[in-house]
Amino acid sequence: MSRISSAAGLQDQNVLSLALARWHFYAGLLVLPFLALLALTGALYLFHGEIDDIVHRDLKSVAAGSGVAKPPSVLLAAALTAHPGTAFSYVPPGSATGSAKVAIKTTGGKKIDVYLDPWRGAVLGSLDDKGSVSGIIRSVHSLAYFGPVANGLIEIAAGWSILLVLSGLWLWWQRRRLSIAIAPLRTASPRIFWRDLHLVLGLVAAAFILFLAVTGMPWSIFWGDKVNALANGTNFGYPAGVRISLPMSDEHLGHTAPLPWSLRQARVPLSPSDEHEHMHDAAPVASMDMKSGLNLDRAVTIFAALGLAPGYAVSLPAGPGGVYTGSVYPNDLARQRVVHLDQFSGQVLLDMGYFDYGPLGKALEWGINVHLGQQFGLANQLVLLAACMVIFLLCVSGAMMWWCRRAPGTLGLRPLPMAPGIQKILPLLLLAGGVLFPLVGASMLAMLLFERVRAVSKHRRQR
Repeated sequence: MSRISSAAGLQDQNVLSLALARWHFYAGLLVLPFLALLALTGALYLFHGEIDDIVHRDLKSVAAGSGVAKPPSVLLAAALTAHPGTAFSYVPPGSATGSAKVAIKTTGGKKIDVYLDPWRGAVLGSLDDKGSVSGIIRSVHSLAYFGPVANGLIEIAAGWSILLVLSGLWLWWQRRRLSIAIAPLRTASPRIFWRDLHLVLGLVAAAFILFLAVTGMPWSIFWGDKVNALANGTNFGYPAGVRISLPMSDEHLGHTAPLPWSLRQARVPLSPSDEHEHMHDAAPVASMDMKSGLNLDRAVTIFAALGLAPGYAVSLPAGPGGVYTGSVYPNDLARQRVVHLDQFSGQVLLDMGYFDYGPLGKALEWGINVHLGQQFGLANQLVLLAACMVIFLLCVSGAMMWWCRRAPGTLGLRPLPMAPGIQKILPLLLLAGGVLFPLVGASMLAMLLFERVRAVSKHRRQR
């Protein structure tokens, strides 16, 4: 009796493996082109700083000068003279040989970055917003370059890649192919070679694919937006009132400056209309002309005195209730920081860093920093570079394995098992993944519909 039960259990496992193999194929069919693109563009973006410094060295580097650099207000005026419009951000030079940058919305409504020599005040040139080489690579990586619909496909691909990895690991475990993973690749036939290579690469890349898919999700158009709202919906990522209580505007930090992901939906404080309002709540700063208010030169001086890491950006006040915002997110998470200054008095309205984030914000930011190859320096970059190359080869081997196995003129689909238990269990497993990633769930429903239509069509042809 036990022997019969054991045989039945083994048969159920085999049927489940056949069903998962079919969905593994579907996942690969959807994911491989995107996964290959993500691996190549991701490998390039790991070195975005180095690439931009080389390609745009005429804009980003200058000869070190002697004496005192030009005041930020002079550089701002020079940028607006060359490109009339409204300036909304200023980035001081990060080193003695670095250029300054002014972000402008031109009179034609176009956003550009203007680079200037801080020692001589000369305009070095300009680039469209996100028009640097690294900006283009990042836009292609997320498919944002091709619009929101294409960007949504990346979210679907990321969710399916998780299914691809989990189903692949199950298939490997069921077939007990550990000997292949640790033995030299067989060369009996092209099909066997590509199958074994795909298996070895899959075992190596599985953890990296899962990590990169999960940590890349925060940028996605639907899932990322919802998680962002969760992180900030109750000021979980941006804890208002940690330092002081202050009135909030309807403006969000993400619209004013490049910021850590978990803070982009956080609201910006208002500068009090009365410069003496809330004085008892704010941190004191050096005295200044209270009638004329704070100018860019003084704001930069305050941010530097507060110790913001080099490379910080200064967002200019948007209207009479706006604030000066200094923000920086360097490789070291501990140095991430956002500071708001009252534009009338120069008082610090809020000063917050990574250790002030809530648990969700900290976890998300750590994952994103590692995903970008920043947290652990060159080692982080090299490990992820190797992972990207393995993932690309995994895509190639998967495509070749399928090509060698398929019969001419067919998709090479495995037959769908018709066991009643599997017909109930598999949709539930897919439903669980679909609830977690809604766009992926929608694509799964489309696949199930395709399966149904295909089965009915085949049945009719047989009749």
